[in-house]
Amino acid sequence: MSEQIQWEYRVQSIGGVFGAKDEELESTLNEWGEEGWEAVSVFAASNVGKATIVARRPLTRATRRQRSMPG
Repeated sequence: MSEQIQWEYRVQSIGGVFGAKDEELESTLNEWGEEGWEAVSVFAASNVGKATIVARRPLTRATRRQRSMPG
């Protein structure tokens, strides 16, 4: 039986009163993709003007160490 993948998640809201610009979303998604994140959901509330991105990437020993270090 293969080992089950563990994930770490990242959530960020982008935009403001005038909404989230496509260029800002694209730039954020490209940056996250270079870091190994995969967007699994993008939610835009109709009256808020913000888009919320939820992304995940496999949890590795290196990222587990980073998360456990006091900061």
